[in-house]
Parts: sequence; C-alpha cells; structure tokens
Amino acid sequence: MNQAFILFGLIVLVTLIITYWAARRTRTTSDFYAAGRSLSGWQNGIAIAGDYMSAASFLGICGMIALSGYDGFLYSVGFLVAYLTVLLVVAEPLRNSGKYTMADVVSFRLSPAPVRSMAALSTLVISTFYMIAQMVGAGGLIHLLIGLDYTTAILVVGVLMVLYVVFGGMLGTTWVQIIKAVLLMAGTIVVSLLVLTRFHFSIGQMFQSVVDRYGDTFLQPGLRFKNPVDQISLGLALVLGTAGLPHILIRVYTVPTAKQARSSVVWATVIIGSFYILTTFLGFGAAALVGKDEILKYDKGGNMAAPLLAKHLGGDFLMAFIAAVAFATILAVVAGLTIAASSAFAHDFYAHVIRRGQATEQEQVRVARWTALGVGLASILLGILARNWNVAYMVALAFAVAASANVPVLVFSLFWRRFNTTGAVLGMAVGLVSSLVLVFISPAVMSAKTALFPLQNPGVISIPLGFLAAWLGTYLQREERESVRRFDELFVRSQTGIGAE
Repeated sequence: MNQAFILFGLIVLVTLIITYWAARRTRTTSDFYAAGRSLSGWQNGIAIAGDYMSAASFLGICGMIALSGYDGFLYSVGFLVAYLTVLLVVAEPLRNSGKYTMADVVSFRLSPAPVRSMAALSTLVISTFYMIAQMVGAGGLIHLLIGLDYTTAILVVGVLMVLYVVFGGMLGTTWVQIIKAVLLMAGTIVVSLLVLTRFHFSIGQMFQSVVDRYGDTFLQPGLRFKNPVDQISLGLALVLGTAGLPHILIRVYTVPTAKQARSSVVWATVIIGSFYILTTFLGFGAAALVGKDEILKYDKGGNMAAPLLAKHLGGDFLMAFIAAVAFATILAVVAGLTIAASSAFAHDFYAHVIRRGQATEQEQVRVARWTALGVGLASILLGILARNWNVAYMVALAFAVAASANVPVLVFSLFWRRFNTTGAVLGMAVGLVSSLVLVFISPAVMSAKTALFPLQNPGVISIPLGFLAAWLGTYLQREERESVRRFDELFVRSQTGIGAE
C-alpha cells in the first residue's frame, strides 16, 4: 500500500467523521443552506478561501504557468484581483439583503417566479461548468498516484461529494473546506520554499533558469494568447466573474452579521492573495526544474505540474502529500458547488416557484438532498467526457458565464432604482446564452481552423451583452411602481443591515 493511498484514505476518513458530526446538527433549512448562521468571520474566511482555491488554482494554474509562462501567470493575477470585487461591491450588501441565495436579493423587489427560475438555471449551469474542472483534476490526480483508472476515480469523488452534502449540509462542507485550506497553504508554502532553496533564495536566478531553458519569450505575452483581445477577455471574466459565482456568494450567508461577512472576506482575501503569489514559484519552478516535456508526458493539460514538482523536490512522500492536499481541495470545492446548486434548485425553484412558498422546511431539505444526488450524477458523467481539458481553462469559462449572467443583474438590483423584472430576466438569459454559444463555437470546443468565434474566452463580448440586455429589458417594460417603492427599502437594508435575517 503506497503513501499516497494511505494519505488519501486518511483525508476521506476525517472528512466522513466531520460529515457524521455535522449530520447530527443539520435539521432545518437554515442549518442545511447556511450552517445555522453560526460561523465566525475567521472561520468563514478560511472556508471561503478553501472554496475559492480550487483544483483549477492548484493544479491548473501551476500547469498553465509551467507550459505557457507569462500567459499562464495572468490566470493567477486575475484570480487574485477578482476577490477585490467581492470585497468592495457585493459581500456586505448581499449578506444584508438576502437569505440563502443570490436570487433572494434580486427577487426582493421584482416578480419572484421568473427571476428565481432564471437565477436557479444560471446557478446550475455555472456550478456544472466549474464542477467538471474539479472532476477532471481529480481523475488525473488519482490515476497518476495510485493507479486507479480515470473513470473509477471520478466515481469515487462523485460519491464522496454527494455524501458530504446530503448528510453534512453547509456545516459539514464548511469544515471540510477549512481543513483543506490549511493543508493547501501548508503544502504550497513548503514546496515554494524548496523551490527557492534550489536557486539560493534568489527569484532572479529562478527566472534566469527559465529563460536559459526556454528563451525570453517564455516570460513575455503571446505563448498562449496570440490575440491581445483574448487576454482582455480573460481578465474581464476573472475579475467580474468571482462576484457572480454561486458557491462563493452563498458563503456570505453563513455568518450572523454583515460585520462578520466583511471580516470573513478580508480573511479570505489575505489567504487567497498569499496563495496566488506562491503559485509563481510552483509554476515557474516546475518549468525550470521538471520541464515541459516531462509534464506533458503525464497530462496534456499540464495539470500534474505541481505534484511532479513536489516529487522532484521531496521524493515520493512529498508528492503523496501534495497529491493528497489536491485531492482534499477537489473534494471541498465540489461539495461547495453541489450545495450551491442544490440550494438554488430547492430554495429558489422548488420552494418559491413550484410550491409558491408553501413548502415546509423538511420538504425543502429533502428536495435539496435529492438535487445534490442529481448534480453529483451529472458531474460524474460530464467529468468522464471532459478528460484531457485543462482545468484552469474550464474554470475561466465558468467565470465568464457568471460574469455575463449574474453580475449585471446583481449590480442593477442593488444600485439602480428603475431596474425591473424584464431587465433581470433578459439580462440573465442573454448573458447565459451568449456566453455558452460563444464557448461552443470558439477554439475551446471546435478546432482553431473551424472555430466561428476567434477568442478562447467569451467575456469581452458576453459581459457587455449581459449588461446591455438588462438595461434594454428595463426600458422595454413600464416602470414597476412596486419595484421602485421597494428599492428604497432594499437600498437601506443592503447598506445598513436593518431588517437583515
């Protein structure tokens, strides 16, 4: 029995014990969706960081930097800067205005049925895109380390994530994310320090080694993104998309007050910022010490760069530890995505659209648990089909969809008095459809020669389209007196917390 297998088993055992403990405390909808609003700012901050630093960050970005140099590093910058949008624009107003999901805020002053239906659909699509990336990372990682074939590995991860969410709810998911965040930061710091020791703690020497091996072009733009507009599109999607990610937004409701929500985002920003700075050493370190050819031999998407770097620096044990950390990362993030998707369906669509607010708490929790099972099965199937895609790239697409469909509606709901139901529905529909269509006709899905849309990320087109559709839809419909009247109430509530649950 190898070291990696033992560490994998240990992590699974600990997380299942946590799930059992949380299951005994999860009875109401507030317990299931928001951990009973019992978390402190620092606890939620570490859990947010655990939710955000996904397999895409640890495996995908390190691989992207190792293979594409400067262009890969843009992903790190984008993920880091993106969190400021959450901190400055949406965290506190969302906590003050909503109850469990983004749709609570948008529907506060608009017609709830159409708005909640579109928001639930958008959340399910974004969560699925994001989840595929985590599943692909898990499959490759487990196959590399313990020889389990890719399909079986995806099945194992899928079954575990369903268990966490169905039985542990938000409380169990949160503690899995906290443990994972601590392990991930510890592993990243250790590997970064070991990289620096190889270059006598000189960052200049590390970059010089990269240049000696691959030339100056490795540290310049153009290796991955030939078109500068592609870089702008990626940057827009990353910076704005974070504020529309359902599994991040849902976390601001798990603390008791807006002050704690603000505190948790500050904690998360510090941890996330430190992590993305350290990916520089992991990515460029892998390029210099392991080499692109060796990385590509194991995975065409470059996702195994970090574990291979760990093996190069610390042998089989460090590789096993890093792989186990990455495995915990994947489990935590897929659990967060699953609970976001199941909450959106059970709370927004089932309870408020199908049952028109008449569903009991037990009924909602039961539907949320069945939804988690359905999301898990769909993710397993899609994860098997999406093998060989780079996980960071897939997550960037999820960010583009979130930025195009959710962010325009969220911003207009909070800050535009004239905004109405038609604008909200049209904004989400156009943002969602345009980003998906542009992805499917882009080089990401079609070949570079046959692609109908030239950019790899649709953000530069689909995000403005989302804002434009929300604005146009608002002016196509008469002003809603009730919406305008309730805007003042929403604005005061979002800025002060008066009336917040």
